Amino acid sequence: ESDTASEISFQFHKHKKTPSTGSHSSDMASVSSVSGSVLSVYSGDFGSVDAQGTVEFALDYDEKNREFQVHVSQCKDLAVVDEKKGRSDPYVKTYLLPDKARMGKRKTSVKKRTVNPIYNEVLRYKIEKMVLLIQKLNLSVWHNDPLGRNSFLGEIEVDLASWDWSNRKLNWYPLKPRSLSAVNGVDHRGVMNLSIKYVPPGSLGKCPKNPPTGEVHIWVKDVKDLLQLRPSGVDSFVKCYVLPDTSKKSYQKTRVIKRDPNPIFNHTIVYDGFHTEDLKDACVELTVWDHEKLTNHFLGGIRLGLGTGLSYGVSVDWMDSTQEEVAFWQEMMSAANEWIEGLLPLRSL
Repeated sequence: ESDTASEISFQFHKHKKTPSTGSHSSDMASVSSVSGSVLSVYSGDFGSVDAQGTVEFALDYDEKNREFQVHVSQCKDLAVVDEKKGRSDPYVKTYLLPDKARMGKRKTSVKKRTVNPIYNEVLRYKIEKMVLLIQKLNLSVWHNDPLGRNSFLGEIEVDLASWDWSNRKLNWYPLKPRSLSAVNGVDHRGVMNLSIKYVPPGSLGKCPKNPPTGEVHIWVKDVKDLLQLRPSGVDSFVKCYVLPDTSKKSYQKTRVIKRDPNPIFNHTIVYDGFHTEDLKDACVELTVWDHEKLTNHFLGGIRLGLGTGLSYGVSVDWMDSTQEEVAFWQEMMSAANEWIEGLLPLRSL
């Protein structure tokens, strides 16, 4: 059914607080190998004001230092957030899209009690020009609330591929409401086509391959519409862990597929050592990465489990499966020895 396969033994050792000598099992409170949440562009927006006003900025690329520079000058006539006090405390935030996780956000200082803030600050990104030209700049203005209940005041999105790079002057641009492309498309990281199967212990009768313990089979078929981080394309591979174990024993990966936004992996992984009750506390984490010489870049992933937030009674941040992922895992649990096929969207983890 697949051209590559790997089979490894996996034991949870639920009652051990620390691994014994030579054991590959990690403590139950282990966190995922992919840590840190990436908030969406609009995370923390608690306001309901309409976008208004303008922002003055200039763009430049420093060839010598290989640096993209956003010179944020000022804003005018911003919306008032606190009408009782007649105040807004605005700041400017920027992202490079579509992969905001890779380059991160930049933001100016906060100017208090003004709807006409003056910044004169430069936000900088170390990035190759060729990579920059396949990005979009999302520049947004926010009211800063001391309790973190920030309010969106407006934005502008710039397609850097069509930007006039000879234009280094400060220019005024009208702030707009949230763009549908940013709201709906910013976290689109592609979709994974896979099948999973649970083989309970002793369920195959007199079959020679009847497993003494349960097995989870994961068949990674292909991925479509991966983020393109550079003009030459993406060199992708898939990592797999069965959490809470993040040891080398649990870690498996596919081969690297080069320069293809729609890679076909056709790779099967088999984890044994399962008991049926373990399925409530385990989580299969599949992540897709772009392979480069110095470092690999996270493209997106899925987590298959019940999404309860708990693993063997311990609160963990990786037991956060979406409704689609939970339904997929539950279908596998209820259909022993059957392949369950699914198409699941990749997401930030």
